[in-house]
Order: sequence, then structure tokens, then C-alpha cells
Amino acid sequence: MSLRCRPAFSRAALFCSALFGVALPVTAHACETALLLSMDVSGSIDRDEYRLQVDGLSAALLDPVVVDALVQGRDRLAVAQWSGAGQMTLSLPWIAINSHADAARFAARVQAMPRAYLGSDTAVGEAITFAVAQFADVADCERHVADLSGDGPLNAGRPTAAARRSAELQGITLNGLAIDGFGRTVTNFYLRHVITRDGFVVTAQGFLDYARAIRLKLIRELTRPIG
Repeated sequence: MSLRCRPAFSRAALFCSALFGVALPVTAHACETALLLSMDVSGSIDRDEYRLQVDGLSAALLDPVVVDALVQGRDRLAVAQWSGAGQMTLSLPWIAINSHADAARFAARVQAMPRAYLGSDTAVGEAITFAVAQFADVADCERHVADLSGDGPLNAGRPTAAARRSAELQGITLNGLAIDGFGRTVTNFYLRHVITRDGFVVTAQGFLDYARAIRLKLIRELTRPIG
């Protein structure tokens, strides 16, 4: 299977339009995808593991396939950090990625981002509720996607069911990046209790595998399959 990004903006489409005098459809949306990257920084994640997350995400945001997709879609990105009940913050507010320079600047901000919380629980349900609320500021984007990553199941705060239902009713896709050390405990929790019906889970086999997993996940979220 091959991948393509935003076929409406392809050179072939522009050529056909010029050759045959056919007007291309004009999108009613300011951007294609608004993607919120929501990171678990609960007490189970130590300093080195936090560093692996931000470095891995920063590197993924510089990947040529990811950058091309972001720019072609005029996508918007934001980063949230979450931990226990009441511990959620939007660390990097929404920014439009209209150029490779925009992507590079955002990646640098991710890499320099300080950790928001230390030593608390894992309130996944409240993390979803917080994520859903952020999309009010990017209502003019065609797709709304929240990307939740974490290394454990819920152990504090409200259950995930109501928050996930709210996301689905608002047309927000919830995807997951499960960081599993051994087995599939976290993966299975995300599959059963976090993602929406149109969502998916990518598994990282420990934090050293995070960079590979987040790159794969971003490519899947920002590109569309053909063939």
C-alpha cells in the first residue's frame, strides 16, 4: 500500500485544471487536520523517560514525510501534558504549520518544553475531557484528532466512557500511543477504553521505542492510503 498526502493540492491536479480549464474545488476549511498531541507525564514516568518522549516527538515532527503532510494540509498542532485529576495543561497552544520553517520551530519548542507535573496519578478520563475542550479554538479545521500517549491504565479521576462518547459526538477522533514494557496491558486498555470507533493504537515497546512509534503514528494520522 502506498501513501499520498492531500491529493487536492497535487501538481497533477493543478496541471489538469490549467490544461482543461476545470476549476478545482475550493475547501471551506482553513486547515485539514488539527492534531493535539497529549502526553502522559504522571509519576510512573521518570526524568529520562520524559526526555525520550519530547526528543522522540521533536524528531518525528522533523521527518520529511510528516513535514510535507503538515504543510500541504496547512495543519495545526498543539501539545498538552496531563497527569492526575485536575493536572492538565496546554503546554504549546495551537499553531498553524504553513511552511517547513514553521514545523522546525514547533519541533524546537517541543524539545525545549519543560515538564508540567511530577509524581502524580494517571487520570486518563480527565485527560480526554481536557483534550476535547481544546478543539473549540480550531473549529475551522476539517478534522480534529487527539493523540494520547501513556504508559499505564487509568488509576485516578473519572472513567473514560463519558469523555470518549463526548469526543465521538463532536466528531473528534481519539488515537492512542501505548507505551508497554511487557505484554499488552496498556495497549489493551487504550483499545477498549480510550480510542474512538474511528481511532487506532500504536504500541511502543518501552520508552526507547517511542521515537519510532510516534513517527509511525504521525504518518498514519496525517497521510491517506491509496491503492
